Amino acid sequence: MASTPTGPRTALWPAIIFLLWNCMGLAAFTMQSMTDLTELAKTDAYQAKIWSEMPGWAWGAYGVAVGAGLAGAIALLARLRAAVWLSAICVIAVIVQFGWTFLGTDLLAVKGASTALFRLLILAMAV
Repeated sequence: MASTPTGPRTALWPAIIFLLWNCMGLAAFTMQSMTDLTELAKTDAYQAKIWSEMPGWAWGAYGVAVGAGLAGAIALLARLRAAVWLSAICVIAVIVQFGWTFLGTDLLAVKGASTALFRLLILAMAV
């Protein structure tokens, strides 16, 4: 009688999705931190202004969020307990970074409440 391996295989998919999501986060962080703000200002002056004024600690929180999220996803795939605390670090760093985004800028007033939706998705994925 053949058995179907539903447990271990289906448990891999969320970890794989989490890994791919965090790889996209790493790409976004890399692109945003290396963006030529003069060029960006030609298409989105407000975004260039926000990134130029973003304090070092907020960039650091962004980097920690991405790094811990990626490490957490890898740990999850490897079924290591470290996945839990790495994910917790990621969530805390996301909250710190978005704290500056929403409390330190007028982003919501300029771009509208819909701009918060993607950030809520990011926070949901971190959790």
